[in-house]
Amino acid sequence: MSSSTAFLFPGQGSQSVGMLAAIIEAEPVVNATLSEANDILGFDLRSLILEGPPDALNATQNTQPALLTVSVALWRLWQQRDGQLPNYVAGHSLGEYSALVAAGVLEFADAVRIVRNRGIYMQEAVPQGAGAMAAVLGLEDDRVIELCREACQMGEVLSAVNFNSPGQVVVAGSTAAVKRSVDIFSAAGARKVMALPVSVPSHCALMQPAAVRLEKDLAEITFSAPLIPVVQNVSAAIVIDVNALRDNLVSQLSQPVRWVESVQLMVANGVDSFYECGPGKVLAGLGKRIERAVPVTSLENFPLTDRGY
Repeated sequence: MSSSTAFLFPGQGSQSVGMLAAIIEAEPVVNATLSEANDILGFDLRSLILEGPPDALNATQNTQPALLTVSVALWRLWQQRDGQLPNYVAGHSLGEYSALVAAGVLEFADAVRIVRNRGIYMQEAVPQGAGAMAAVLGLEDDRVIELCREACQMGEVLSAVNFNSPGQVVVAGSTAAVKRSVDIFSAAGARKVMALPVSVPSHCALMQPAAVRLEKDLAEITFSAPLIPVVQNVSAAIVIDVNALRDNLVSQLSQPVRWVESVQLMVANGVDSFYECGPGKVLAGLGKRIERAVPVTSLENFPLTDRGY
């Protein structure tokens, strides 16, 4: 590993049927992690990951434990092969739970149960079809925030919720407001506005009922002091205090993911190499647009390649 490293864990949107299939079949520690998750949840998560169907895997209450499980499995494989701890960990949205497992803050069993419930609470917080999300490309963050206010009518919610990279902001809220905002963003000069195929408007005020339920669950879970400094979404800061770590997980449901600031903070603290620990290369792609001089390596094919990391 290079002089200062950070592990990044992806969130929803990185999943696909068959993700990490070659690794799952080849690596005992990965297989054991999936079996552990099966036992914890009481259903065959492994088959859902490997065989689908896609609609079932993409249901948020299934997506969340599936992504957590494969990300932690890949982390355990890295630890088995390399053994070195990174200087920092961070996760994008749901990925923050994987980061907290890697940092020793949460036990894997607790995290799997929590994210399964988190997905259920999020789905139940907003009636089907009442919430939506869209990605806005080519506008400054402050302009997106301002236009969200303009797009809202009485009683509606619309806010900027994911600051993913310079010029890429995701908005979420009431379906009518999101649909109305597409023309508003386009008229303001957005290069592209894309509705996202999701049923849950994450990280906005509509998730407050889910946050209330999640807070009760998290209060019953033991949080340990982190073995690795954790950069959290809500604060875009290094958080060590266990009470703050817990509180930020609750706030994260209804507040924005400050991903650009999180990555920039790690770079400012000396990180010169990032590893994306999970399926896909979403965070690697975002990283290139945030800090072009700092490489982001996907570990998706780690065991199948030469150990050149």
